[in-house]
Amino acid sequence: MEGFATAMRLLVFCTLLLAAACSRTPEPGPSPQQSSPAKLAESSPPPAGAAPFRFEAKGRIVAIGDLHGDLASTRQALRLAGAIDDKDHWVGGELTLVQTGDQLDRGDQEREILELLQRLTDEAKRAGGSVHVLNGNHEIMNVAADLRYVTAGGLKQFADFSGSSDAHPDLGRVPSDARGRYLAFAPGSTYARQLATRNVVSVVGDTVFSHAGVSLKYVRYGLGRLNDEVSRWMRGETREPPALITEQDSPVWTREYGGELTPEICQRVDVVLRELGVQRMVVGHTVQERGITSGCSGKVFRIDVGLSDYYGNKPTQVLELDAGRAAVLDAATSGKER
Repeated sequence: MEGFATAMRLLVFCTLLLAAACSRTPEPGPSPQQSSPAKLAESSPPPAGAAPFRFEAKGRIVAIGDLHGDLASTRQALRLAGAIDDKDHWVGGELTLVQTGDQLDRGDQEREILELLQRLTDEAKRAGGSVHVLNGNHEIMNVAADLRYVTAGGLKQFADFSGSSDAHPDLGRVPSDARGRYLAFAPGSTYARQLATRNVVSVVGDTVFSHAGVSLKYVRYGLGRLNDEVSRWMRGETREPPALITEQDSPVWTREYGGELTPEICQRVDVVLRELGVQRMVVGHTVQERGITSGCSGKVFRIDVGLSDYYGNKPTQVLELDAGRAAVLDAATSGKER
């Protein structure tokens, strides 16, 4: 993993302008530099006082999947959840809201989404509710300067950021229209530090949430430990991202829970849930073409419904968990499907 950041930037900067106009091709996993095997014993445990990853929920929980730069769909999902009014202010009271990552890339309004979710986090806390926004693979990619899925509009949104080559030696190699984006998300920068306040995995009430899903390997490594290592990298306190977060089976990259949930996968899910002491797992990452789906006898919910305009005319749905019962809220019907 040594030299990952420099190698990654050199690769990305050479292809950035072409990639900004890429088509709807399937998203690859981590790059070869990202996916080299990690040795679990090499990372140090988080320091005392690391941010928690277990949170109580006073009542209703609503989870929203991938947003990908579409502000209109983000607002629609938040209103469907009962979280905001028509002026984008929190009206959810004690509602617990979870967004499972991938606010970035593929759309042109990422900055507004980041700022809206940050403001709602503060407003919800004052009202007795809570907002838990997670980091997905696209947040990790942007901090690592992997800008393959940034749109032309996404580059323009951060053009006001500036910096010197003394602080950022690779800056001279960055195409001029991408420098603001690079400087906004580089480790230790404004938006990287905002992302650093978010977890990769959180347990909220009796449910574990992550962008792509959690395997036993990561539970035993330590979810708090992994969250802390990602946050320290984003704050610029370590040179490289933790090796585990870049692996193909990591909580931001795995596809195991997005497709067919076989008996073997469900057995592994049972072990993970038992180890964590929770009832279910909720993930995004893999678009469900017909809306929110579940499997493993209701122990896994997949909530990435392609909310962004990038994916076309998909349904606006969110998942409600209330008193141990799950329901799909659908904007088209304004009703619940259990």
